[in-house]
Amino acid sequence: MVRIGAIFKASWMMLIAASFGAVLFLRLGFSASDSALAALGLLIVLAFYDAVTGRKRDCVAINDQVASLARGSGDLARQVAEFGRRLAAMEEKIADLGALGNASRAEHLLAGEAEELSRLVRQLAEAVAQHELALSAERSAPLVPASTVEKVAAIAPRLSADALPATETTAPALPKIAAFSRLDTDATVAAVAGAIDGQKIDLYLQPIVTLPQRKVRYYEAMSRLNAGNGEVVAAADFLPYAERGGLLPKLDGLCLLRCVQVVRRLLLKNRDIGLFCNLSPATLNDAGFPQLLELIDANRAIAPSLVFEFSQGAVRGMGPIEHESLAALAERGLRFSMDNLVDLRIEPRELTARGFRFVKAPAALLLNRMGNATANNNPADFSDLLGRFGIDLIAERIESESTVFDLLDYDVRFGQGVLFSPPRPVRAEALQGVADPGSAGEQARADTPAAPTTGPSLRSSRLA
Repeated sequence: MVRIGAIFKASWMMLIAASFGAVLFLRLGFSASDSALAALGLLIVLAFYDAVTGRKRDCVAINDQVASLARGSGDLARQVAEFGRRLAAMEEKIADLGALGNASRAEHLLAGEAEELSRLVRQLAEAVAQHELALSAERSAPLVPASTVEKVAAIAPRLSADALPATETTAPALPKIAAFSRLDTDATVAAVAGAIDGQKIDLYLQPIVTLPQRKVRYYEAMSRLNAGNGEVVAAADFLPYAERGGLLPKLDGLCLLRCVQVVRRLLLKNRDIGLFCNLSPATLNDAGFPQLLELIDANRAIAPSLVFEFSQGAVRGMGPIEHESLAALAERGLRFSMDNLVDLRIEPRELTARGFRFVKAPAALLLNRMGNATANNNPADFSDLLGRFGIDLIAERIESESTVFDLLDYDVRFGQGVLFSPPRPVRAEALQGVADPGSAGEQARADTPAAPTTGPSLRSSRLA
């Protein structure tokens, strides 16, 4: 095909040159030799022009191929790096499984030894009892008291269980709440349930500011339990009891209704503001999740200003049902955030595909002050890595000015912590019209037609 094209172009150039010579000879009166020379010169010019343009086209094609190869090499390098990270993670999992297997085998051996010890103790108890019976006929008082025999016989059946150390199957101890210090675990769960049913959960807001300008850009909503007599219980203390009682979906529904009210007030003052709202994975697979979708559907206008937040452990433990629920929320314009990072072993590409647009990392973790050796991402490049996938990094738990200066070297754009402002309670008038979480859909539809345009507005510097 290339040879045919070259022959075709050469034929056309010779035809043009011959036509030019014929015009000079027949029309313009040039001599035959001059016309032939002119035709030959034109042929040479056309051939030279074709060669130059062909060379340029070849150069452009070669440059495109080189650029394509460079892009392919870059993609290949990223894939190799990602494969290396996944391989390292797989090796760690295999090592952990091996350690668990060794621990399981050791526990098996220990259980066998404990059973053997229990058998020997039972034999000893039987021998002591027989010896006591044999001596009781000869002596009025036994050499070994009967209480001792009974104690040995009672202890023997429990040795197989008591000899084993406590394992991970033992239920973890719940944090003791000072306000409920006189109550046992079940009573504390009941007290937390009563507080949720009685809407004694207060909403607190903590600002998230831009760095280094320190302009308020977002707020995070935090729940606090009002125990009465001025006592306030932090979420970290009462959430384990709410989880044990299966109360997290109801608590999330109540807090989400209040967050919707707060966002409406915030947007009256600043259209660019946003609110982070913590959500439990239990809510994503709860039977009441369709009611949450109804609430979001009824408030589509403010959905982009809401950010649902999940801990790193919760994100790693999500299954197909939770991912499907996240996809349903993302379709409605909501964004997600991951907080409570314990390491930097995350895959930004996967987070972006699931709708995550924010990652919160403790300042101490970013500044390598937590001694975490399991991170496979360099903290200094972590912000740039997330930014390439459309994720903003937020440094949380900032308590000192020196920490801010260090974070600026890491190109961190947002910060949160008591240095800027502690969590403050939302005023009661900002939560007017909040209904019971069980009627989420009805309350949302009642509030949908128009956002409130009157009443006290929330000040950006003092929402709480």
